Amino acid sequence: MDNNPISYHLLGRLYSVDGKQLQQQYKDHLSDFHGWEQKDHADEWMLFEDNIGPSLSIDETALSNGELYTIITNKEAKGGKRAIVAMLKGTQAEQIAAVLERIPARKRNQVKEVTMDMASNMIKAIRRCFSNASRVIDRFHVQKLAYDAVQEASIKYRWEALEQENQAVEAAKKNKQSYQPEVFTNGDTLKQLLARSRYLLFKHPSKWTASQKQRADLVFPRYPELYKAYNLSIRLGQVFTICKNKQQAFKRLAIWYNDVESAGIDAFKTVARSVQTHYESILNFFDNRSTNASAESFNAKIKAFRATSRGVRCNSHYLI
Repeated sequence: MDNNPISYHLLGRLYSVDGKQLQQQYKDHLSDFHGWEQKDHADEWMLFEDNIGPSLSIDETALSNGELYTIITNKEAKGGKRAIVAMLKGTQAEQIAAVLERIPARKRNQVKEVTMDMASNMIKAIRRCFSNASRVIDRFHVQKLAYDAVQEASIKYRWEALEQENQAVEAAKKNKQSYQPEVFTNGDTLKQLLARSRYLLFKHPSKWTASQKQRADLVFPRYPELYKAYNLSIRLGQVFTICKNKQQAFKRLAIWYNDVESAGIDAFKTVARSVQTHYESILNFFDNRSTNASAESFNAKIKAFRATSRGVRCNSHYLI
């Protein structure tokens, strides 16, 4: 039986007993929860050092009531049994290191690679605890920075369009006229065009639908800066798909960085500085083409379980 209130509720109805009471009885008498060796500190941290492997992932997730937990998982487990190496409440580097350093150094020294995002706390903790491991910045986090920069430009233009429409409506009212917004050939008004274009901005042109291509043909000529930003994001993604090794990727990143400087888009300058700061760990992707997908998948399972549980009353029992 899992720690799921829905399961207890259904079983309770089946056997004509109170579901909450059944859950409490299972927790206190049928499960091994009260004899669990990590029960006393499970709210703060859990450690399963035997689950450690040569390739790890580290990520954070909101477990309960918005509290952030850091989770270290073994990639070889593929999100199944023996996946969790450590889970701890908080995201500070010192908190992470304090738990991981409970693992004997000989085991930690066997770790060869750790994938992560650009969070400085994780980088610091992994550098300290797994000194022999290659740190790999997840390529999808890098690309997400670029997509966010494109969306920032899109949102700015959308707000401008909304304000222009508001002013036009007010002017029409003063003149006792009916306001008629401009309607494009696909039936969108300007604010609708910008709102509905956000989906195509995450995609390569080869994956656009017919309606998305039509919107792109309308929005990009009207907003050339948005097209410039979109093109920069696509080219950054191509670094990871086209390049076969670090040398090729380094050259393409250098060219991309120069083009960002020439484009003069402030949001992309921030992205470029982040890439420059972490370029060594970003290029480590090309050693084994490793990503943090396993950690993201594991986090998704946790969130799905939390959603079906409709909340958590006892974090320790939930974590077991």
